Amino acid sequence: MAATADTLPGVSYVMPVLNEALYIETAITTVLAQDYAGEKELILALGPSTDGTDDIVDRLAAADPRISTVHNPETDIPVGLNLAIRASKHSIIVRVDAHSELEPGYTSRAIETLGRTKAANVGGIMHARGKTPFQTAAARGYNSRFGLGGARYHGSGEEGAAESAYLGVFRREVLEEVGYFDESIRRGEDWELNLRIRAAGHTVWFDPALKVTYWPRESWNKLARQFCATGIWRGELVRRYRGRNPWRFFVPPLLVLNVLASVILLVLQVTGVVSGWPSALASVVYFGPAAYILLVLWLAFVADRGAKPLDRWFFVVVLPTMHLSWGVGFIIGVLRGARGTVDTSRTEI
Repeated sequence: MAATADTLPGVSYVMPVLNEALYIETAITTVLAQDYAGEKELILALGPSTDGTDDIVDRLAAADPRISTVHNPETDIPVGLNLAIRASKHSIIVRVDAHSELEPGYTSRAIETLGRTKAANVGGIMHARGKTPFQTAAARGYNSRFGLGGARYHGSGEEGAAESAYLGVFRREVLEEVGYFDESIRRGEDWELNLRIRAAGHTVWFDPALKVTYWPRESWNKLARQFCATGIWRGELVRRYRGRNPWRFFVPPLLVLNVLASVILLVLQVTGVVSGWPSALASVVYFGPAAYILLVLWLAFVADRGAKPLDRWFFVVVLPTMHLSWGVGFIIGVLRGARGTVDTSRTEI
């Protein structure tokens, strides 16, 4: 018998929103256009936007009773998510990002996967895209296995149990069991929540058939601020959960330390402080940055033959920006903790 609205579980989409005038209407449209026969509602947690986002949301909400809002004056993503979840009514919670667009069959596939696997949370692939040469280059960084550390949801992989999930489609009772999102964590809240879900004996599942379009930050300044803040909070998570963090978290900070050591050695060699065989022996430190530069150039100009020339040159800037900003932030986070660090790429337009 085919599933009907009466037999399918209701779905509550929750979306934190702050200064998303360029993306919010499309994000909402793709949610409401889901080809899922069950009941649907969309709850947006509105931060204090300054770019007209709230006017767009108000217009769309007035035209569709499935849209409702809650206010999130603190602007923090986990706080907004928890407010939206508590204001929702259905048994399935679908996290949506205002910078994202859901494929039409996303919800139907996710519900099917939840039922088939008995998982507590399922997620799929973040497929980054760009509208400008810079944003397209940033999207290449997101989609590359070398860009964000090889997590399956940034590229591809076989379906199966996973460490974490992009966005996530959750069973409400599991979120209630583990206590929702940790509101003391401003970045990396998904990874931390999934850690607690798995620690409670539940399964987090990766399904590559689930695809979400993601639009990266539009400028170098925003991208650098975003990745620095993310790195700081990853460093905070390492402080809180020693031994439970994947090895890929430590690659960007090691690159930063290697670059710093290379700069110091170069200064000492040029000024004659270090010379002779000690200088030659110490020069092995240059291998890391040199290999990294060659990797970036190979990815920019050889690996993707379909990229446009301007996109390639932007990529040479974008990928090191992502890695070095993240790495510097990570070191700061490990040494002193996050201390309430805010991602200013969202609060400044």
